[in-house]
Amino acid sequence: QVQLVESGGGLVQAGGSLRLSCEASGSLGGDTMGWYRRAPGKQRELVSSVTADGNTIYANPVKGRFTISRDNAKNTVYLQMNSLKPEDTAVYYCNNVMYNDYGEPTGMYYWGKGTPVTVSS
Repeated sequence: QVQLVESGGGLVQAGGSLRLSCEASGSLGGDTMGWYRRAPGKQRELVSSVTADGNTIYANPVKGRFTISRDNAKNTVYLQMNSLKPEDTAVYYCNNVMYNDYGEPTGMYYWGKGTPVTVSS
């Protein structure tokens, strides 16, 4: 079972930037990988995904501000976050992207501890 370790979060002022990293203990193979976030009092949501060959998808709230990428040789996925807003405050997790019986995206690896991002206004 692949272990995932997220890092790079922190406290930043609105308009600032952060770069998150997710290191996997093993090969991600052909998995589509994603960054998810859980804001206080809200359900976890998928904010961005990247296929093994680099095709990307972004949720509307982060389009034009976040960039997802991956380095398959390093088994690492990144999320560059620019123009951060207070509503981006959340714990960010990475995992692969699968769809459950309800058509909702979810990860099938064990969830890591995530990395917290706090954006002050």
